[in-house]
Parts: sequence; C-alpha cells; structure tokens
Amino acid sequence: MRITRRALLKHMCLACGALLLKACTQVDDSLLEEGLLVDTPSLLTPVADAEDWQPAYMKLETEGKFEERINQVTQILEKCELCPRRCGVNRFEGQIGFCRSPEKVVVYSFSPHFGEELPLVGRRGSGTIFFSNCNLRCVFCQNWPIAHEGRGHPITDEALADMMLTIQQKGCHNINVVTPTHVLPHILNATRIAMHKGLRLPICYNTSGYELVEVIQLLDGIVDIYLPDFKFMDGAEAERYNLAAAFDYPVRAKESISEMHRQVGELMTDVDGIALRGLMIRHLVMPNRVAGTKEFVQWVAENLTLDTYVNIMAQYRVEFKAFEYEQIARAITSEEFVEAMDWAVEAGLRNLDERSVSQYAIHQRKVP
Repeated sequence: MRITRRALLKHMCLACGALLLKACTQVDDSLLEEGLLVDTPSLLTPVADAEDWQPAYMKLETEGKFEERINQVTQILEKCELCPRRCGVNRFEGQIGFCRSPEKVVVYSFSPHFGEELPLVGRRGSGTIFFSNCNLRCVFCQNWPIAHEGRGHPITDEALADMMLTIQQKGCHNINVVTPTHVLPHILNATRIAMHKGLRLPICYNTSGYELVEVIQLLDGIVDIYLPDFKFMDGAEAERYNLAAAFDYPVRAKESISEMHRQVGELMTDVDGIALRGLMIRHLVMPNRVAGTKEFVQWVAENLTLDTYVNIMAQYRVEFKAFEYEQIARAITSEEFVEAMDWAVEAGLRNLDERSVSQYAIHQRKVP
C-alpha cells in the first residue's frame, strides 16, 4: 500500500493516542482485575488508510469476474437453493418458496441508520436497506412486519442501485443490506449497476446466519463486511423458535461464519474507526440460556480468533409470537447479561462491542 504524507501523520497521531490511552487505563487496572471493565477493542482493530482503500467488488470487476459471479448466483433462482431451505421453486416463473419472495426484489425502507454497531455507524450512519420477507422468521422477530408479513414495495434492480447511490450521497459509510439471503441476485446486480455510476462504499452483509456455505463462497471478493447473527447453538432450540423449523441452524451458522472469516478476517477500520472490511458477529442473549451463549463464545474462541469482533446484545424483548413460548416470554435479567459477558471474558475474547462493554458495567452494578 502506498504511504502518503497524510497517512503517515494519521498513523503517528493514532499511535500517540494509543500510548496515551494505555497510560490512562493503567491507572484503572484494578477495575480490569475486578471485572468491572474489559480492554477497549479499538486498539485491536487493524487500521487502513481510507484514501487508498477500495471495495472488493471493484477489484473483481477489474478482473472481469463480477458479471460472471452475478450470473452464477442468479441461475440459482431457476431452482431456488439460495438458503438451507432449498425450496427448489422456479422464481423466474413466479413460484413462491418459504421466504415468499416474488420475482422482483421487495424493499421496505432505506436510510441512514444509527442503531448499528459504532464502527458501522460512525458520524453519518450505516446505509441500511431493509428487504422484505425472510428465510428464517424467528417467533421473537423485532422486525416482524417486514420479515413475516412482507411489507414493502417490489422494485427493479436499477431502482435498488439508485437507492445505493442515494445512500452514498447522504454520506453513509456503507451499504448495509438487511436480511439479504433470499434476494442476493438482485443485490449483486444492483451493486454492479451502481458501481458503474460511482458507488464506492463497502457492502455490509447483515444476515440471520442461516446460510449455505456454498452460497457464501460465491460472495468472496464482493462483500467486505459480514454482519451475521449467531442465534442458537442448539438445534432443538433453533427448531422451536423459528418458523423455518431450522434444526440445522447451528451447523449452517458455523459453516457460513467460518467461511466469512476466511474471506475477510478480523475487523479493519480507517483511522476514524469506521469499518472497511472484516467479520462482526452478533449474539442476542435470551432468557433461560436458550441461545447457548457460553457455547457460542467458546466456539468463537476455539474456531475463529480471540480478536474477532463480537457483539453480545442485551436488547432481547418479547415481540411478535414470543409471548406464546414460556421460556422466552420475558425480558432478560441483569444477572443473565452479566453471566453472558463473564463467559465472553473468560473465553478470552478481546474485541467485544463497545456498547456491550458499557452495558456490562451498568448491569454489574445491579447484580448483588
């Protein structure tokens, strides 16, 4: 990578800031030892010069491979096996599978979003595009009008490309495609159309984790940021709380997330902390240990790296049909969230989401 004078100054400033932060945190070592705080993840994130960086799909286009890859993914629609459901319907002829997706892509909304992880949000927001329908449909889904009822409007790939360009014009840091699996061909085609009109933002693949590894392999060289959920570590629990009856969810999530990590590695940001490339995993803490948090953090530590960006989320709430299931018909307690974060720390994970670390300290004060 070419080192410019500006880049050198940026890295010098970052290094000085890191030394200052380290000196400051040494004063509070007792808090770390008592488990009241964990090390900041920002010093663990590789830094790149955004001026010299370009999204992966531009390189793939330069190599003459992007269009071919789009064709490979699009052909899957003839006998749809984009996800582990493997419905086998011909979506070119309007046949409807489990996800209930029509031939055209259906979009609910697109806008700058500030509720995502801080490396995605930055100062100008993550450019989220919410796609209607879902290939998993959790009974506790917080976006159930979109995922379950399919609210939204069918649009052309050209219109989707224009949405991406509008997001870039608004100053967002990435194109965050939410629930993308079942409309993947449309997303890739729209990305290429937008690229030829000036799109230069990284694609953030925001998924439930219920993926086929062979489909994720087709995204190599296109997606820069993977943002998967890892919802359940036990097949019986996954089957119980998803309308897809996804007993194979843990296996599919492990396979696909491992492939995502192989492709993009650990989170890389620019000097302002904005995500450019890498894997960011979300895990929602659920009541009564339903999600298998202890097993999840151990899996990450043993199968990925200790510096993998992990967001242990405390935001579970009773939504949609969750009140019909006794084990998940309540919010989580402070004890449950502290227990989950304790497991993450004990597993040695070093790059925990900044907000989850802050919540950890707050919830610790509520636990006797």
